[in-house]
Parts: sequence; structure tokens; C-alpha cells
Amino acid sequence: MRFTTLLPGAALALGLLAGCARTPSTSGVASPTEPPALEAIRETEIRRDLFSLASDSMRGRRAGTPDELRAAIWVAERARAAGLQPAGDDGTYFQLYPLHRITVAPNSRMSLNGQPLALWKDAWVTAPISARLTGPVVWLNSLADTVRRDLRGKIVAMSLLPPTPLPVANISLRGMRYALAAIGQQSAALRARGVAGIILAADAMTEPSLEFVGHRYQDGQYLLPSMPVPPAPIPVLLVRQAMAATLQAPKARFQAELDLNDFEYPSINVVARVPGTDPELRKENVLFSGHHDHDGIGTPVAGDSIWNGADDNATVSVALLAIGRAWKQRPGARSALFVWHGAEERGLLGSRWFVDHPTVPKSSIVAVLNGDMMGRNSPDSAALLGSTAPHRNSEALVNMALKANQNVSKFTLDNSWDDAKHPEGWYFRSDHLPYARAGIPALFFTTLLHPDYHTPRDEASRIDVAKLTRMTRWMYATGWAVSATPQRLTQDPDFKLER
Repeated sequence: MRFTTLLPGAALALGLLAGCARTPSTSGVASPTEPPALEAIRETEIRRDLFSLASDSMRGRRAGTPDELRAAIWVAERARAAGLQPAGDDGTYFQLYPLHRITVAPNSRMSLNGQPLALWKDAWVTAPISARLTGPVVWLNSLADTVRRDLRGKIVAMSLLPPTPLPVANISLRGMRYALAAIGQQSAALRARGVAGIILAADAMTEPSLEFVGHRYQDGQYLLPSMPVPPAPIPVLLVRQAMAATLQAPKARFQAELDLNDFEYPSINVVARVPGTDPELRKENVLFSGHHDHDGIGTPVAGDSIWNGADDNATVSVALLAIGRAWKQRPGARSALFVWHGAEERGLLGSRWFVDHPTVPKSSIVAVLNGDMMGRNSPDSAALLGSTAPHRNSEALVNMALKANQNVSKFTLDNSWDDAKHPEGWYFRSDHLPYARAGIPALFFTTLLHPDYHTPRDEASRIDVAKLTRMTRWMYATGWAVSATPQRLTQDPDFKLER
């Protein structure tokens, strides 16, 4: 599918947003510890932008859809209005890149004992695949049954079994993690016996999470063109718990005609810049990073089908706009580069693309200050990931951020989430990661997860806007210190991630 088919009028929109005024130089020497435009970061403006970007009208901003592109144009227009210069491709605010998406085709058909099964309501195909299945169902009570029977070429069914080890208590999306691990382990064991297809009936732990698990499977697989397509050797289906009785009945028979859609369409990064004031240091960039996409429209939960993504990550998208307004008012010695990445929720694809195809020389990026989810939980708590080993890749950058927190925001910092053994692995789940892997000093500002994470309950009305404003000022003050320090930051020589 070509870009022009998904974004009518894109050329007009890009043209309208292409230009803005040049930033005048200012005189004087900037102080790294005295950010001059803190008061330009205002709670009222952050609230206004947050309720716009996280509104139902944005439809959850799912990557690769017109909704994501509409949100990107909204961000670019706000950046233009703030006086930020375009820094994307071809003199625009935009960097379009192709997403390779593979989904289960909506014309796929399934039936059990001749009764149709509704795709994404009764049964979920766990990986896109083109396959035909027909035949009797062999029910297994346990994996021990695989030793006593020849299952080659059979359609097997059984209840989902708990994975080993179980997800730890209180982990985010525990039901989804449980289901994904269980399906992966169980289907691997059955595939080793040469089965032709697998049907797993949800257990009591998975059944309440089917909407969330199913939302993931319905999304399909998103890849950049350079990434290999994960193999799907045989069909693996997840069905509702109540279907187990029918699958166990004598002469149960299953039929499926599964097809896939395989196509490319655009995602988008938004890139803007405020030039620095120092004749030499302005050639270097302090990069402020966030993502503007979220999960889009899905199966309704309590009557709500829109995953608004207010905290994840409209909070940081509007924070970057606020920092941009402050930087425009009082530019730093180094230039400020703002990148709103697309397709973060699909696997950090926008930041991966930008690292491989930067719109400024990669060597000019002196530091990356990334934010993800900055508006929930206790008013005085926050976290700075990348601040402790093995995730710290620049001691000097960490010290600047800690000093800025001490002087400006005064949060109590929770370092436990930076531990390599933390079960969330939160460091590896946001857009700073590709930059850190590329050798660029990088930090991750966050107020951490909460029960509304990746649910339709992540609404703007639940955001602590006062806290978000403090987090925004902390990011700004840290970036100001990076911009004003004469010496360029370096990466720690012993930096090596655990995975």
C-alpha cells in the first residue's frame, strides 16, 4: 500500500508545516545550573495540549494508521506554532518510514463441529499464518499424553497450562505475560511432537485477560523492512475457556482456512530543532525524545474501546512541546533537537529508524533525554533509568540529571527499576535504548507503571498535571546543563548492557 493511499493531502500538510522563522542569537555565557526559562513551562499549556492529544478524537494513535499520522501532524503544527524549526526530511517536520505489517486476514474462517467461530471473539490466531486445517481433534489432558501417543499430523487441543516460572506478583499486565509465556512454552512442546495445529483453551488466569491478549494478536506483527519475519510453522489458536468441553467431546472436528495480509504502509517521526547560540557548539544537538503513538482502537473494556495513551505517552509528547517553547524563548549554547518517535509501541521502530537514518549527523547528538510515562503515581516520586550500572552509559550525564533534580524538581528517586534483575525490564522498553546501543549518552525519565498501563483507562483526566509539569522542568533543566557545559559528554568506557 503506497503512502499516498493512506494520507490524502499529505503533500499539502507537509508543505504548510515546512517553514518557520530563524532563531536569533543571544549574548552572554549560559550557566549549566541555572536554566533561564523554567517559568515558560506552564501547567495550563501542558494541560491544554495533553487533553487534545489524548482525546478520543485521536482514536488512540495506533502506529501505521491514519490516526497516528493525524497525531503527528497535530504535534508538528504545535511545534511550528511554538517557533521550532523543521528538522525532518526535505525541509519538513516529518520523517516518514515504511512499516512492514503482517496480520491475520479478516476473511479467515474457523469452525468447530460445523459451528463458525468468530475471529477475535471466540478464537484468536496467535501469529499470522496462511494455512488450511481440517480433521478430528485430539484432546490432551497434560503434556505427559504426548509421550504415549503418536501426534504427527494431528490437530491437538488442551487447556492452557501455567508457565514456568510464573510471572512475579504485581508485575504490569500480569495476565498477558502469563498467557504469552504459557502459549509459547506449550506450543513449543507440542510442535516438537510434529502436530499439524494447536488449540489451547484459556484457563482461569487467562480468561479475564483475553481482551488484552487478543488486542496484541489482532495487531499482528510490525517490522522494519530490514527485520526478518518471525516464522509461524503451524497454526496456534487460543479459544475461550468454555470451549474446552466441546473440544473434549467424542468426534470433535475442527476446520480452519487462515490467510494473512502482508503489506507496507507509513509510520512517522516528527523532528524539530531550535538552533543554539554558540557559533561552534550549535553544531551539536541535545536530543529530547518521546513517542506520539499508542494502541489505537480495540475490543471494548467496560464499554471503552479507545486506548487513549494519556500517560503512555501523550504526557511526554506535550512535555517536549513545553520544553521547545522554553528553549525558543531562551536558546541554549548547543542546539535542541526534538524527536517525537512513531511506532514505539510496535517495538521501538521509530527510534530504531531514526538512529539508522538520522536527519542530523549522528555524531552531532551529544545526549538523548527520553521520557515515557511521566504523569502518574505518588506526587513526589520518579525514576531515572540509565543512572546505575549496567544501564548507566555516561556518568557525567547522570550527574547533571541528579543535580537538576536536586535544584529544580526535588523528586524522591526510585532506583530499583534500573536493576538488571528487576522483573519489568523497564530500561529496555523505551526509545532511549537504540541511542544507547549506538554509543550516545542516554537517560530515561519516568514516573513508572500503574494499573491503567495499556488499558482504555489511561485517560487524560487521570494525569497529575502538576507532577507532569515538574517532570518536564526536570528534563528541561538537565538538557540545559548538557547544552551549556563546554565539554562534550562521553560514554562510559565500560558500558555494556546485560542483554
